[in-house]
Amino acid sequence: MTAVLYRPKRIRWVAVPAAVAVAIFFTVISFGLTGSAGFQNSKATFQRGDQLAMIGLGVLLGLGILAFCRPRVTADAEAVHVRNVIGGYDLPWGVVRAVRFDRNSAWAHLELHDDEQVPIHALQAVDKDYAVDGVRTLRALHAEAAAGS
Repeated sequence: MTAVLYRPKRIRWVAVPAAVAVAIFFTVISFGLTGSAGFQNSKATFQRGDQLAMIGLGVLLGLGILAFCRPRVTADAEAVHVRNVIGGYDLPWGVVRAVRFDRNSAWAHLELHDDEQVPIHALQAVDKDYAVDGVRTLRALHAEAAAGS
């Protein structure tokens, strides 16, 4: 079996428009930061740097939202490579006991021989059939690697 690659699908439909909306929202807000405003016996003056900081904050928040599009899992006959929102794992099939996707789980997991679990954020329950096909493919690769050992 050749190498496979899975990435979450539905999260992109939400994350990309949300990231763009946040960046645009903060840009529009930045244009409202002009002149001065009084706050209880003190006066604040907004300058060009404050506007640029607000735009930069919107871009950073948008990039943070786009980080949810980062997960992916690649696998071949020898190993599985999982990249989640934060962190990743490169595991040979020999350390994997099972590929699990429990009924009420948000995403699939790799169950390791030392009773640890590695989440696979790329195969999410909201992706339904796509995630089920991904889990079945990973299970087939795992079985193939186990038979070859």
